[in-house]
Amino acid sequence: MACSTARKWPTGAKIDIEDTGRVTVMAANLDSLQRCRAMIEELTQEAEIGKNYRGKVKKVTDFGAFVEIFPGTDGLLHISEMADRRVEKVADICVEGDDVLVKCIDIDPSGRIRLSRKAALAEALAATSR
Repeated sequence: MACSTARKWPTGAKIDIEDTGRVTVMAANLDSLQRCRAMIEELTQEAEIGKNYRGKVKKVTDFGAFVEIFPGTDGLLHISEMADRRVEKVADICVEGDDVLVKCIDIDPSGRIRLSRKAALAEALAATSR
């Protein structure tokens, strides 16, 4: 027996999600439909290895910082991945609340995300040097 869940969103669009995973979006106009789609994509996105993110430092530890790369998804920026030189203290590079550019360099089988600031900065520098 098929079952579906319908929900009204702040965009005015209506979302219907079936047990099969099929999602139907209905809206009165194209703008509402596009805003709703963007919201769904933001809620369901997953980290991608090799992709750069601008994230917010949520927690600083002795061994690194936990950075939120998008709502609800954090990764570890290890102290060894903060700069292309030796970093003595994490606070020398970032503190809670800072926005940082990071690159996703690994996702382990349990879903833990490893980030690199030095890789993201090197890539950004190479792009500006062209």
